[in-house]
Amino acid sequence: MTIHVVKEGDTLSSIAAQYGVTAERIIIENELPNPEKLVIGQSLGIRVPDVVHTVVQGDTLFSIAEKYGTTPNRILQNNPRIAVNEALNPGEVLVITYQGDEVRDTLVINGYAYPFIDRAVLRRTLPFLTYLSIFTYGFTPAGELVPIEDEELIAIAKEFGVEPIMMLAPMTADGAFNSQVAHQMFTNPTAQANLINNIVANIKAKGYRGLDIDFEFVLPEDKQNFLNFITAVNKRLDAEGYLTLVALAPKTSGEMTGLLYEAHDYPTIGAVADLVLLMTYEWGYTYGPPMATAPLNNVRRVLEYGVTVIDPNKILMGIPNYAYDWPLPFVSKVTAAESISNQKAIERAAQYGVTIQFDETAQAPFYNYTTAEGVEHVVWFDDVRSMQAKLALIPELKLNGAGVWQIMNYFPGLWLVVASQYAVTKE
Repeated sequence: MTIHVVKEGDTLSSIAAQYGVTAERIIIENELPNPEKLVIGQSLGIRVPDVVHTVVQGDTLFSIAEKYGTTPNRILQNNPRIAVNEALNPGEVLVITYQGDEVRDTLVINGYAYPFIDRAVLRRTLPFLTYLSIFTYGFTPAGELVPIEDEELIAIAKEFGVEPIMMLAPMTADGAFNSQVAHQMFTNPTAQANLINNIVANIKAKGYRGLDIDFEFVLPEDKQNFLNFITAVNKRLDAEGYLTLVALAPKTSGEMTGLLYEAHDYPTIGAVADLVLLMTYEWGYTYGPPMATAPLNNVRRVLEYGVTVIDPNKILMGIPNYAYDWPLPFVSKVTAAESISNQKAIERAAQYGVTIQFDETAQAPFYNYTTAEGVEHVVWFDDVRSMQAKLALIPELKLNGAGVWQIMNYFPGLWLVVASQYAVTKE
């Protein structure tokens, strides 16, 4: 894959001619929201088809894959739009291979989704995933699970060879993390035993592959309690052949203080869990100063610390799939950013006719615009360039893979990089 950054005077036709592809191919690959109005500084993933197949009556993904010595999943990765169809359409042209694609590494990729995810988005994304973590089960002080509507997502995931992962989080009815919910469970042995029994029973009943423990803002005094809970869960799940995954706050040392960090002890939790997600995002956040959500320099610092105290083969690097739009001037505790998709960020840049800039340190794109009412805004987002830079850390640091928070919007910039440079593990 070649990354083309739009410059002044570029048109879709001129770019297509430069690389020997059709304009339609560029539109399809990048799901361009602005084909008639490209933005200076916008990045495009350019892949040149090598082998193509025209569907005929009776073709199936399996028969086509067998003909070309590939896999149905690989065909879906190269043609994600067909994942939403019940059957192949005669006359449709499928790309089997692209020129220059070269596998750099094999990755485990976990995607996080809410039960209400658009099913078309889900189906297009699943070919790129190993696991699907469904957000989220809660629990009561007595250890009873607060269920979610997950059956349909589990079934769809399995259609694509993706293993579903049950998520557990101490949350209030309005969806906020609650330290006391966790504390009450930690300090009540009967409730904790009941919760673990209910987790195991639910995993078996629903066909989950394991459990994703997402306990944020755990009280510092519950640090050992949290570890004891993870250990107890892992012991039960391991005996049954299930995985234990734990999400951890982004730390750069073992001495970091604060409610988000202190109970997330990298060495001890990393030694117990099968996998850990290092949540390397949210430097730029809703109420924070405008900046990249996951600046590469900050992400690197967390991962470089992480691999010194946790087996790298257990680590999943967190990848954000969203952007933020801040009104300016920023006022602490007053200004709130709007969360938008990365594709919406490009669409908005085209709407206001601005130039996209690229921060080399953060390895992230951004731009400013002014509304008709005279309010200035700044938008930080991710594109194919920033995704390529982030994913390159995985083979460099010999990590296991990535966890994408979240897959509610389809992000072609990310999946173009994955499809052209990596192989995704399927259990």
